[in-house]
Amino acid sequence: MAEVNIQPNFGLELKNGFKSVNSWVSSGIVWLDDIQQFYRERSAIEKEYSGKLAALAKKYYEKKTRKSSSLSVGETPVMTPGSLESASLTTWTTQLTTLEARAGEHDRFSGELDAQVAIPLKFLATKYEEIRKRHADYAEKLEKERESTYGDLRKMKGKYDAACQEVENKRKKTESAFDYGKTKAQNAYAQQQADMHNVKNSYLIAINVTNKQKEKYYHEYIPDLIDSLQDLSESRTLKLNGIWSLAAELETGLLKRSTEYIAHLAGEIPRNVPTLDSMMFVRHNAGPWQEPADKVFEPSPVWHDDDGMIVDETAKIFLRNVLGKSKGQLGDLRREVDKKRREIENVQKVKQAIRDGKDKRSEVEVVGAIFLMQEQLHEIDHRRLTADVETTAITQAVGDVTVGAKSHNFKSQTFKIPTNCDMCGDRIWGLSAKGFDCRDCGYTCHSKCEMKVPALCPGEQNKEERKKLKAERQEAANGMKSPTGNSSTSELPGISRTNTMNSLSSGYAASATRSVTGPSRTPAEDPVAPERPTSLKPQMSGPAGRKSRIVAPPPSAYISELPGSTTSLNGSGGSSEQKARVMYAYDANADGEVSIVDGREVVILEGDDGGWTKVRTAQGSGLVPTAYIELLPPPRPSSIYSNSGSSIQSSSKKQGPAVAPRRGAKKLKYVEALYPYEAQSESEWNMVEGDRFVLVKEDPGDGWVEVERGGAVKSVPANYVQGV
Repeated sequence: MAEVNIQPNFGLELKNGFKSVNSWVSSGIVWLDDIQQFYRERSAIEKEYSGKLAALAKKYYEKKTRKSSSLSVGETPVMTPGSLESASLTTWTTQLTTLEARAGEHDRFSGELDAQVAIPLKFLATKYEEIRKRHADYAEKLEKERESTYGDLRKMKGKYDAACQEVENKRKKTESAFDYGKTKAQNAYAQQQADMHNVKNSYLIAINVTNKQKEKYYHEYIPDLIDSLQDLSESRTLKLNGIWSLAAELETGLLKRSTEYIAHLAGEIPRNVPTLDSMMFVRHNAGPWQEPADKVFEPSPVWHDDDGMIVDETAKIFLRNVLGKSKGQLGDLRREVDKKRREIENVQKVKQAIRDGKDKRSEVEVVGAIFLMQEQLHEIDHRRLTADVETTAITQAVGDVTVGAKSHNFKSQTFKIPTNCDMCGDRIWGLSAKGFDCRDCGYTCHSKCEMKVPALCPGEQNKEERKKLKAERQEAANGMKSPTGNSSTSELPGISRTNTMNSLSSGYAASATRSVTGPSRTPAEDPVAPERPTSLKPQMSGPAGRKSRIVAPPPSAYISELPGSTTSLNGSGGSSEQKARVMYAYDANADGEVSIVDGREVVILEGDDGGWTKVRTAQGSGLVPTAYIELLPPPRPSSIYSNSGSSIQSSSKKQGPAVAPRRGAKKLKYVEALYPYEAQSESEWNMVEGDRFVLVKEDPGDGWVEVERGGAVKSVPANYVQGV
């Protein structure tokens, strides 16, 4: 069957595409200049090739001589090779010799490129560009004719619109004329209609003429012009093919004259077997080697110990969890290692097939794939080896302690509501997977506590059973934290903050006792208690669980808080400062304010201004409501110690009066409870849906916000409230 040859026709297919066709043809003609410049530069290079190839060969002869030893046997061979070179270097010498032999052939080729290729290309580019410019000028002329026709039509349209408007004007005059002028107006109206009809006919004729000219422009004039450009472009291509063919013939002659040298080089390259270089390197670098010694246990310089594994009950819990996790992973990791090794073996067979010429794939890509798979194998085998050694070491030390254990079905979890760790009792903070929970019994713990949890999962539990277990576990966790608990940690001295002022005035104060025996609170949970210097921590001595009497004097920063003290808050001894006693506790709600505690004394810095007074406290200076403080008379000289109990804080806060908005203060923000919430500690608010609070501090990223109600600031979950 004869093959149908369909030739493209620019004029038929592109219609009004003269600009794009002209630009394309112009680019092709300009490209001829690039091609001739290429051959000119190639000719210059070939001209220099003869001398430069000889210099190049000499240069790399010298480089080869300097690097011959290192390339053959390495930088530090055990045995020197003498004048012997590796197989690759011998092949390289052959290539340099061939380069020198071919240098003379390129001078002739340079002259042929310049005279027979570059000069004709420049002549063709000039001629074709002249013809293309004539096409562009003709296209511009046609376009001006078309626009002139369009302009005439627009003028005729304007005349027709004006005639229509005049007819309308005459009609209105006819309607408004009196009887004696009616006939005259009607005659004028009829005459104007006749004129408008003539103009309309002229307008319609102009439309037909314009449309016919447009049809000829788009279907004859421009298509013919575009076809001519197509012919010009194809003619350029034919001429370029002829010149390229000539250049190929010239280079073929150069290559034929160099065939003997290349053939000799081609015969030498297969003799360079890859294993020959490797064999030579191995023979000249094989020497004695000793494997580094195994690592041994090194006792700490401050805790002398032996290399025995700790196997008490507490350690067994940790070891049991490690063993359970390692045993669970070991089987899967072994199967993955075997699978990956089989994959590598299969790809290595493909690599060998490529080298044997039986496979056409890229050997470089296959080698890269093998290396990637070896990296993956190493990663998996590294984990398998770790799990295997952990399993063996633990089993040898304490046996298979996983027998009979019921490990928790832990899942990494992000807790969006307040949750305590069932192991240590502390709050689980964080925004991304900071803990675990058991999918069966609901056991929750920190990530750091996971391996300390005993493998005593009771199995799947319903909601009520989980709630009961949660309460029991929290009680046990809090008991472990308490100094008086039954756990082993109760034998260690408890470390918690104590109120040094109460301890000073009454020896063993009630608040100090509470701080020792009760659950410890963080600074965030106890905004009333000021930070204490670390040097004032009570010293513990005596039997376990007992605290010695606190005998250290109070720090100067707190002495002024005692009634009757003559020492100022900044440590100075001046008595000219005006002081006041705090009647109600107040927590700062905005910048420029300061928190105060009822019963304390403060120094007046600036008097009342719109219901607010600036004071200085142990925590700093700022504004407080004037109604919350009471001015004191000037202090009388007395002992810095007082028997007054006013400095001892009451367990309940007194609610102060309403506070007038501070001038220039930020507008208060309010939040409203979306869901009910039951407080888990004294630093949190109970909420029911609809409760409203003053927003004190927005969520800093831990899932909690600080809010104020009735003068007290506490925390609530951020996702339980919304701004109002």
